[in-house]
Amino acid sequence: MKLDVIKLDGGAAGSIDLDEALFGLEPRADILHRVVRWQRNNAQAGTHKVKTRSEVSYSTKKIYRQKGTGGARHGARSAPIFRGGGVYKGPKVRSHGHELTKKFRKLGLRHALSAKMKAGEVVIIDAAASEGKTAALAKQVANLGWKRALVIDGTSVDENFAQAARNIEGLDILPTMGANVYDILKRDTLVITKAGVEALEARLK
Repeated sequence: MKLDVIKLDGGAAGSIDLDEALFGLEPRADILHRVVRWQRNNAQAGTHKVKTRSEVSYSTKKIYRQKGTGGARHGARSAPIFRGGGVYKGPKVRSHGHELTKKFRKLGLRHALSAKMKAGEVVIIDAAASEGKTAALAKQVANLGWKRALVIDGTSVDENFAQAARNIEGLDILPTMGANVYDILKRDTLVITKAGVEALEARLK
């Protein structure tokens, strides 16, 4: 599969052969859904917590005598049926994460790349390099028509480019090892450098 390569100024920079095993699959929504759910669940803090009847600040004194009142039997005001009492079976601090095999995570990344390719939202650039000036990079991005774009570079990211991109809304840059299904799918344009393509092919073999 061949795709044209461009420069940041919009000029042509030849073409590149893309691996069909990474960019030519028929995207499967079920695989993408499982990987995205795994990512989002692992990112969830899980710090939600309510107080049970043993944790609320109330006296444990019996609120009235056991018999003779004509009412129900109660021990303490901290019971869940009373206002200000403990919560019954409320959320506890826990991890929402679950396991997903490395093989399946790699498969999900391949399907994400293929989904963007099928939608015509993949752009290959020669290199993600800049002088570190935000204004200059913002102008180039506007000229290329990238509104919500993710740039995937090689094993490392050019520091000047990262600095210039930092204050541009809708533009993010990641090294190859940071490439993930969720970030790829939520952007309108996936921009990959030539070094990024090589590193992705090595990572996803």
